[in-house]
This record gives sequence, C-alpha cells and structure tokens, in this order.
Amino acid sequence: MRKDVLGQCPVCSNELKVTELTCFRCKTKISGEFNLDKFSRLDKEKIYFAEIFIKNRGNIKEIEKELGISYPTVRKLLDEVIIALGYSNKVENSESEKNEILEKLSKGEISSEEALKML
Repeated sequence: MRKDVLGQCPVCSNELKVTELTCFRCKTKISGEFNLDKFSRLDKEKIYFAEIFIKNRGNIKEIEKELGISYPTVRKLLDEVIIALGYSNKVENSESEKNEILEKLSKGEISSEEALKML
C-alpha cells in the first residue's frame, strides 16, 4: 500500500518538516531539517484537481467535462489550490468576467447564490 508524505500536521495543521532520509538499498541515513515542497500542502482532492488542470492546459471547458462539474466549481477548486499553495487570491473580477457570470445566471447555468459568490 502506497503511503504519501503528509505536508500538514494532522493535529494542528501546521507545516511538517522531514528530519531523516534513508536509502533502502545501502541503508545510508541523512538527518537534518528538510522542507517539503508547496504541493505537499495539498490534500488528495486538490492534487487530483491540479493534475487534471495541468493535463487540460487550464481549459476550463475540458476540466468541466472530465470531472463532470460546473464552471463555478472549477473556479472554486482552483481558488482553493491557489490558497493552499500559499498564494493570495485577491484578484478582482474584470468587467468581462462579471458579464460572463451574469450571462450564465440569465441562462440558468448557475444559481443566484453561485453568481453572488463568484461576483
């Protein structure tokens, strides 16, 4: 059974550090304090989404189709990944994005609650 490295403490959610590396062939051990990469902070769902996002070159229509989820859900998951990687997500919706959201609302593709969250 595959066991992945945890990036966050399961008790307090603080970032974990690796303190020992071992070669299973020659049994060499290296001790110290090693940082994990940013992607270690992602849970399995976010890693899977990031893989699908990269595979589809960020094409939201393809991501929607492959995962069977709506545009707002794709955006929500992308925002969660951005935040989990330690980046700020303070991007204001441009005028064209606002118009796109309102158009989706008028077509019934999203609910009013989803539109409010997106705006």
